[in-house]
Amino acid sequence: MVQSFDAVTAWRAAGEAGDAAGAVAALSPDVTLVSPITEQFVFRGHRQVHTLLDVALTAIDEITYTDQVSEGRTVALFYEARIGATRLYEAQRLRLNADGLISNITLYVRPLPALTLLMTRLGPELARRDGQPGLARLIPLASGLMHSMATTGERRIMPRVAPR
Repeated sequence: MVQSFDAVTAWRAAGEAGDAAGAVAALSPDVTLVSPITEQFVFRGHRQVHTLLDVALTAIDEITYTDQVSEGRTVALFYEARIGATRLYEAQRLRLNADGLISNITLYVRPLPALTLLMTRLGPELARRDGQPGLARLIPLASGLMHSMATTGERRIMPRVAPR
């Protein structure tokens, strides 16, 4: 049987258009999305994933998918984007169910300063939408410190140990 990738095509188009509702339409009702920050942070079902995508697609600009690789019902997608002036590269492992809908998403983001910047942009709004205003105020402090450390490492420390 030939695997249909209609859901993947719809997912890509929605991501590039910044359309959270269109992206969710490509997902199975029991979808899980594993955060690039920690595997302990999992979004489950259309409602939670829609909330994440709505916030993320507002924070991330100029998503352009560059590559797609598939084997069976597993697809790897790669895109390039921006968060302000910071370049972001993301890999997505998508697993399709028997109906051809996306049932599992695992995200991988690089470089580290892009990931920590993403945390500072998404975390507070996700906490607010989850009814946790105190946490929404705390997240920028914690993630801002991590972002500062990651940016300093990227700009000042890692260039000194780069291969010559």
